[in-house]
Amino acid sequence: MNKIVIIGGSDVGVSAALRVRELDKNTKVTIVSNNRFPNYSICGIPFFLGGEVKDYKDLAHRTAGDITAKGIELMLDTTASEIDVNAKKVTAVSKDGVKTILEYDKLVIGTGGKSIKPAISGTDLPGVYFMRWIDDCLDFDKYLKENTPGSAVIVGGGYIGLEMAEALIRRGVSVSVIEFADRILTTVDREFSEVVKQKLEEKGARIITGKAVRSITRRSGKLAVSAAPELLLEANCVLIAVGAVPETGLAREAGIMTGVKDAIKVNSRMETNIQGIYAGGDCAESLHNITNLPVYIALGTTAHKHGRIIGENICGADSVYKGTLGTQSIKLFDTVIARTGLNDAEAAAAGFDARTNDLETWDHKVYYQPAYKIRIRLTADKMTKRILGCQIIGSIEAEISKRIDIAAMAIHNKITVPEFIMMDLSYTPPLSSPWDPLQMAAQAWE
Repeated sequence: MNKIVIIGGSDVGVSAALRVRELDKNTKVTIVSNNRFPNYSICGIPFFLGGEVKDYKDLAHRTAGDITAKGIELMLDTTASEIDVNAKKVTAVSKDGVKTILEYDKLVIGTGGKSIKPAISGTDLPGVYFMRWIDDCLDFDKYLKENTPGSAVIVGGGYIGLEMAEALIRRGVSVSVIEFADRILTTVDREFSEVVKQKLEEKGARIITGKAVRSITRRSGKLAVSAAPELLLEANCVLIAVGAVPETGLAREAGIMTGVKDAIKVNSRMETNIQGIYAGGDCAESLHNITNLPVYIALGTTAHKHGRIIGENICGADSVYKGTLGTQSIKLFDTVIARTGLNDAEAAAAGFDARTNDLETWDHKVYYQPAYKIRIRLTADKMTKRILGCQIIGSIEAEISKRIDIAAMAIHNKITVPEFIMMDLSYTPPLSSPWDPLQMAAQAWE
């Protein structure tokens, strides 16, 4: 019987395990997870903390029972401490200190990412939190319930920081967001970042950009956050959300090569430099669909695809990952911001001579109320007219995510602006127009 060992119980690990079990009923599959929350949606953490999801257990894509019912062995609260690539063995240590040696024929590394801990003194003080895993979420939720803080400082103006700002505002907390860059949400163009800033300020958030947090100290029962240049804020609690880096220490110690941002280097089959060892998800590189270069873009959607491909290849298939576009959506109160592909600056850096057009229009026929204004930024190559990127912002009622997905499909398949204009998209007055807003944006670009 073949033995598959998977290190990591999140998206890539469980996806790989399930795919192996679908294709091969006889292989032994063991998942080693360093926590007790296998296959939980960490993307849903802000919505639980904000009260939109009532029970954290509902964040589970599958329960532990669902996974074991598929014939997959789960070793929870167990850390893989060593990989012996020559003997094909993994040393796993339980929370109680019990050591187990697992033999494998194929090994999957899905150790995920870890929160960046910036060079800020005082991050170990009570009341300072990082947000990455369900344990972090439950600890913070307990603090909020027991202390009912009136104010919070969030360090970091990216996806997690902004979603957590909404969550805390929903719980009645006064929120200040400090971002080192000169604007928040740098994954979209400045024009959209400014709209997001205004929306958050309308909801009561204070947005501070261009400031580098240096220290956190305790002062008169509160936390004092000092940033340069010349900023001092006091709050009851501090949340640090400045991004994540791949968790690759175990892999590197085993001789597995790393690449971009120290993520595990893999080929399109998700194979590492050591035969029989695969890697995927937030600990591994991805191929960019447009540039064909390795990138590090940590997304749950990518991790699920990596896992499926790994599972298929373990079972003898020849599946390849065709690349990421960094397609993302974020909901902030009643507004959705979405992006895919390359923006102007990214396209130029990749060697394209690109142009971006900005269009504002209605999401559907305005006579069917309520209708919503949406903005679309479409980027395409000037010479070939190949679509390279798209950004959309608008109401949560305006099918923003559906439309960014259409754009992603077009980019993935190297569709040009004229071809996109003639795509057969659906229409009914409550939902769209005879020319979908995306096609209007393409026409405006042309």
